[in-house]
Amino acid sequence: MTRFLTAFALAAVTAMPNPAALAQQPPATVAPAAATPFDTRAAQLVDLMTGKLAFADYFAPAFQQAVPEAQFKTITANLVAQYGQPVAVESASSTDGRQGTVKLRFEKGVGTIALAVGAGPDQRVEGLRIQNVVMADDSFDRVAAELAALPGATGFLVAEVDGDAIRPIAAANADRQFAIGSTFKLYILDELAAEVAAGKRHWSDVVPLSHLSFSSAATANWPKDTPVTLQALANWMISVSDNGATDTLIHLLGRDAIEARMRAAGHSDPSRNIPFLTTVEAFALKGNNFADLRTKFIAADDRAQRGLLDANADRLVLANVDGVSFGGKPRFIDSLEWFATPSDLARVLVDLKARNSPQAMAALAINNGVGPIAAADWRYLGYKGGSELGVLSMSLFGQRKSDGQYVVVTASWNNPDTDVAAETLNGMVTRLLALAAK
Repeated sequence: MTRFLTAFALAAVTAMPNPAALAQQPPATVAPAAATPFDTRAAQLVDLMTGKLAFADYFAPAFQQAVPEAQFKTITANLVAQYGQPVAVESASSTDGRQGTVKLRFEKGVGTIALAVGAGPDQRVEGLRIQNVVMADDSFDRVAAELAALPGATGFLVAEVDGDAIRPIAAANADRQFAIGSTFKLYILDELAAEVAAGKRHWSDVVPLSHLSFSSAATANWPKDTPVTLQALANWMISVSDNGATDTLIHLLGRDAIEARMRAAGHSDPSRNIPFLTTVEAFALKGNNFADLRTKFIAADDRAQRGLLDANADRLVLANVDGVSFGGKPRFIDSLEWFATPSDLARVLVDLKARNSPQAMAALAINNGVGPIAAADWRYLGYKGGSELGVLSMSLFGQRKSDGQYVVVTASWNNPDTDVAAETLNGMVTRLLALAAK
């Protein structure tokens, strides 16, 4: 069953006559085919988005549970603010009358929407997903202005890559440090790929899943010390941002090695990430029950911070993470996070490519971050993103189909005062990617 946190309004769809019927009888006597559940629900989307149709009457219970009405309304408002009001359906197609694709024209562009209707008697919608939006008369300057207008701080870089050379095409605040969330995992992948290239390790090496963590989509509830390969850990860490896989790799490779790789990859201010925190350490230090240690840690230099982590290793464990602390507002995103500039992220992606590792590049491409339609112009497209309250980061590395040129597209958005909208940055980065494909 398909569910997604992004939705758009659709205008009315007219059912087309059955081609077989047209072949069997004169056109004047052909009756139009009955509207399918897909047609009906597509036709109701404008009323849904404008509040004329009740949320509960339109969506199946499973969708309502995954995306509560308040969240749906917030997402819708953000999307309408970015792309304008829906105007008309340009096309709609379904092979089975329940699942299909709609092209929806907005005031500022055309969106591609996947719609799935359930088989129950009430024929409510189980899946609604925005796959791509192509903006009319879009430009880098236009996207840059919209990014700059967002609350908080933003920065981005679009650049072509030739070997070690990075040639900016468009940028804003590309040398400003931002909290990047899980995008820091690129440095772990880079070190792992380097050690494999040096013959120190092999992708097929089997190691225990030694360190469990929160937000572990792949390894949640797995028994500790389950044997897994290094390639599986890397795939989970990148494709679903699994934190158990991440912390296992940090402990296996060692902080010192990852920090050295970060420096070698050209990070402009490596001290911001030294000592290189595990996800459990970061979660723990942000919690209310570690307020005393947090104050000391933030005030300390790199060496003293490392000493504090070592001295409190038995306390900074998953069992002591205060999950209650993480609701509401962003927490210490200026001081307890992982940091990089858009230029730093371009450099680590270039460093990863230089490993000549099919396995590392394949890990990046498992989840391209933008979906198949936005990726259609790219021969290869890899991605890593990161988020927490007040933090969003998206980094893509692609090879154009048109000329084989490699391109980096990376953007970050921080706001220490309130959360930031994922669908807003996703839309803008997707637009940057489309512009970079030309």
